[in-house]
Amino acid sequence: MSDSPARPDSLLPYAIWTEEALRAVVQDALIHTAKHGLPGEHHFYITFRTDHPGVSIPGHLRARYPQEMTIVMQHKFWDLSVDHGTGSFSVGLSFGGVPAMLTVPFRALTAFADPHVRFGLRFQSRPAEETVEPETPEIAAAAPSQVVSLDSFRRRPARD
Repeated sequence: MSDSPARPDSLLPYAIWTEEALRAVVQDALIHTAKHGLPGEHHFYITFRTDHPGVSIPGHLRARYPQEMTIVMQHKFWDLSVDHGTGSFSVGLSFGGVPAMLTVPFRALTAFADPHVRFGLRFQSRPAEETVEPETPEIAAAAPSQVVSLDSFRRRPARD
């Protein structure tokens, strides 16, 4: 049995911050594509939760994909836009020759890939109302703090 103290749980939500930063990569890719189109052979596979709050898709697609669906943005898409205020993107796509507009919050994403360059990301779908800031934990009053003197670790000048 080890006497070394266990690593404390982080009071900072690094995993959530990292995931949000990676969602920004998808957002930047879509903003670039909305302005300039898809360059070369680049194309995107975007997977998202259809049951996530704020997802807007036609009823026939929701019935076919009640929990999750993947869209492909390659040759035929239109009106791609990113809305910073709602944290979502909208795009027009055809499904079996039937045009449809989709609106997807970035927090609904579960995966993003650009197969042309073998780039991919996976996400945990988070509710729109979940905040990035964690609740402040209560500190146990029973645990006394310990003060350690650093004097014993300091180098002392050599004596002649």
